[in-house]
Parts: sequence; structure tokens; C-alpha cells
Amino acid sequence: MSEQKWPQTLWLVRHGQSAGNVARDAAESATLPVIDIATRDMDTPLSALGVRQAVALGHWFGEMSDAQRPTVVLSSPYVRARETTQLILQSAGIVSDRLAWQADERLREKEFGVLDRLTKFGIEQKYPQLSEQRRHVGKFYFRPPGGESWCDVLLRLRSLLDTIVREHRKERVLIVSHQVIVNCFRYLLDRLDEQTILAIDRSADVPNCSVTSYEFDAMRGKNGKLVARLVNFVAPLRDAGAAVTAAPDIPVAPKS
Repeated sequence: MSEQKWPQTLWLVRHGQSAGNVARDAAESATLPVIDIATRDMDTPLSALGVRQAVALGHWFGEMSDAQRPTVVLSSPYVRARETTQLILQSAGIVSDRLAWQADERLREKEFGVLDRLTKFGIEQKYPQLSEQRRHVGKFYFRPPGGESWCDVLLRLRSLLDTIVREHRKERVLIVSHQVIVNCFRYLLDRLDEQTILAIDRSADVPNCSVTSYEFDAMRGKNGKLVARLVNFVAPLRDAGAAVTAAPDIPVAPKS
């Protein structure tokens, strides 16, 4: 077998519940067209519950031995992801200046363009033609004006995987990002197709501070591969008494 190119372990973590998730829930419940939040999406912080979720997950990492803990951390540059990362490392007792931690813009949230801050009701009210186009094309390929499709996100993640293979082989890599990023990584690593990943997306949202993990298996494939071990794992939150939340990212649009 040729030399291992993949990380030994890869953890994919969605950020903790954010103030944006809370504002979205309130807007949806009141059937409002616009989510009432003043910050830019990239500046939206964690909610109080999101902080507790991140701390609980950090304790789970803290119970690992030094030989199991992350050696490389990559996060979305968005505030809620950076806060989640910092709280995980602090609660785990992992000294951040002793490992490689980098915010990578390729891990940012999917860009919503003109649909930013709109609820499902707001999208249908303000952009009925776009709403119909999205239903026809499907979310995998639909790109709102000024925004991204899932395919656009996948293209930047393919670039990131090239970087991980080049710079972090045999390492234990923790990635803290967003719901669509977790699902897009699953699409790439498990070699799924459009129908399969959208069926996964329809079945349930990725819980906040959940863990999806992969381990390198030298016996799989021609040169070994990353194999899924955990999917949307939330036991650390339940064990710590932190509520599990699985709100979709904003804006909300019909599942397809």
C-alpha cells in the first residue's frame, strides 16, 4: 500500500446554537418575513445555550487521552464557529497555542445572497419566482442571486480536502463549521450522489455541536480511506444536561 495520505481522524462539528437560530425560530413562529437580527451573519454569536453545548462537547474531547485528541483544528471564520472552537479547546484543557488552529474561509456558511435574513414566508412573499425556481431546480443546484448552491460549496471543500491531504496527513483533525458544510463533507467522503445527500438532509437537520467523525482504515479501498464512525453524535450534550437543538441555518427554505 502507498503511504497514507489522509488524516488519521477527522471530526466534523456544527457550531453551537447561535443567536441567529433563536431569532429565526421567533420569526418563523410569528410568520414574519424577515429575521430580526442586527448583526451580519458572519458576526452572529452563540446563544447562552450554544455556549453550554460547546462546553459540554469540550468536556467530551477532554476525556480523551493525549494520543486521541485533535492535533489540528480548522474552523469557519464566522464568530459562532470561532466561539464554539475556543470553548471546546478551553473545556477540553487543550492549549490552543500548542496545536495548529486556523480559521479557513472555505469553511464559511453557504452564502444566501438576496435571501439572507428572510424566512420561508419572506422568500415566498418577496421572491415568488425564485421560490418556484428553487422548487424546480432543487437546492443542490439552485444558486440565489449573490449566493451559492450546494455545488459551489462542494467546489471550495474539494479545494480544502486537497489542503488537508497535503498538509495534515496522519494528523487528528477537528473541523468546526456549519450544517451544510457537514453534509457536504459527507457527500465528498462517502462518495454520495445528489439524491442520497438530499434525502439525508430531508431526514433531519444536523444538531448543534453534534459530532460526525471519520477514521482512517488502511484496509479499505486501494490505498486506504476515511470511514465514518459517528454521525450527528450528541451523547456528550445529553450527558452534560445541555439541550439538543437542530434548527436549520437561516434563511429557511422548503426542503427539497
